[in-house]
Amino acid sequence: MSPTQAAAHKHRWLILAVIGIAQLMVVLDATIVNIALPTAQADLGFSDDSRQWVITAYALAFGSLLLVGGRLGDLYGRKNVFVTGLVGFAVASAIGGMAGSFGVLVAARALQGLFGALLAPAALSLLSTTFTDPAERAKAFGVFGAIAGAGAAVGLLLGGILTEYLSWRWCLYVNLLFALPAAAAAMTLLAGGREHAGVAARIDIPGALTASAGLFAVVFGFSSAETRSWGDPVTIVALVLGVLLLAAFVVVERRVAQPLLPLRVVLDRARGGAYLAVAITGAGMFGVFLFLTFFLQQSLAFSPVETGLAFLPMTAAIMITASTSTMKLVPRFGARPLIVTGMLLGALAMLLFTGVSVDSTYVADVLPGLLVIGVGMGLVFAPAMSTATLGVDPSDAGVASAMVSTGQQIGGSIGTALLSTLAASATTGKLEGVRPSPELVAQAAVHGYTTAFWFAAGIFLVGAVVTGLVLDAKPAPAVSPEAGRAPEPVFAH
Repeated sequence: MSPTQAAAHKHRWLILAVIGIAQLMVVLDATIVNIALPTAQADLGFSDDSRQWVITAYALAFGSLLLVGGRLGDLYGRKNVFVTGLVGFAVASAIGGMAGSFGVLVAARALQGLFGALLAPAALSLLSTTFTDPAERAKAFGVFGAIAGAGAAVGLLLGGILTEYLSWRWCLYVNLLFALPAAAAAMTLLAGGREHAGVAARIDIPGALTASAGLFAVVFGFSSAETRSWGDPVTIVALVLGVLLLAAFVVVERRVAQPLLPLRVVLDRARGGAYLAVAITGAGMFGVFLFLTFFLQQSLAFSPVETGLAFLPMTAAIMITASTSTMKLVPRFGARPLIVTGMLLGALAMLLFTGVSVDSTYVADVLPGLLVIGVGMGLVFAPAMSTATLGVDPSDAGVASAMVSTGQQIGGSIGTALLSTLAASATTGKLEGVRPSPELVAQAAVHGYTTAFWFAAGIFLVGAVVTGLVLDAKPAPAVSPEAGRAPEPVFAH
């Protein structure tokens, strides 16, 4: 055993803890600020129309730069990019927490997205290259998948506690408590080095420009559809431009010597199916967090903390199922039946949520669906993430990992725009031709939520069909000691 391999054996579980902390921070930051937004708006005095930019700024920067962030890790060393992402995220969070104006807050959120785009792919690629033994890889991805699936719910709970008992600013400051200790640990546990040692480190500039601009336009287009309309010229131009730029990106990648995203990464059947699973799940899961949060707070009069606590059963179900699925079920059955089953359970959960009304109770009408969606997503997240990075060339691990986060971001953007638009239309339609009263307004709001749940169920059903057709039916082969492992050095001695 080489010194580096010995160090890997010694430190790998500590490295998993550091990676898990970083992943939790990135995932929960997508929801923790949502809870704080009304208080921040009252404090800084910005309008309802402007409020969405606190969320959108993060999504635009994060979603558009993920592929570049993933490739930078491959070229310049994952430790360097990982630590830079952690420190940068902490600094951006501190700026946001101290923001005295709306503009500073939005700029800080965009900076968070930028450094998150460095951090997220580096975290997943480090996980992929650290754990190569099949049994240990299964355990590690079970933990990582549980964090990815449960982090958003943790963000709701933590955001509620911090907002209610401290200040909305602590929803940003709290990232320093995650990022700085993780960065210090990463400096100790991880060693330098880069994947393309001996090769000039070059970034594919045409690919980076077309990919980043295309993803930016797509995310912006779907955000515009939510706030303006699908027929608004800004929405149409952004979406069309995004599609054209991404098509140009594919053409560029076929021709350049060192592509930003080697097409072999996504054209592999197993990985392509895993990316689709992550994207479709992101689109469908949006209905759970957004509309159930509204329903719990506005219809059932839950406080922010109570709302966060309400999601804990789902979080527990995800964590238990994710760890079990990768350790026990994937080696025996393969990823396809688990992911398809998870999608079907997601659809079932959404159908359960369509039964909520203004007279509903949490235990009878919300909790069963949360438990079902928790089990379903536990069957999807960990197997999909493990499959998305399994067997990839070590020099492509960063960009392969970035595709996972890109799929989540694009799927989430589509889900946000589509389901929000459908819910708003259903709510408006319910109130047409009647004299609104508090009771009718409450019923119309719930009608909008249930309409979104119906369509979310359809998204999961489509996901079950698509992933069932694309993913390979056979269990994944065991990972060889060299497959998916970064060349030395990876770990500190």
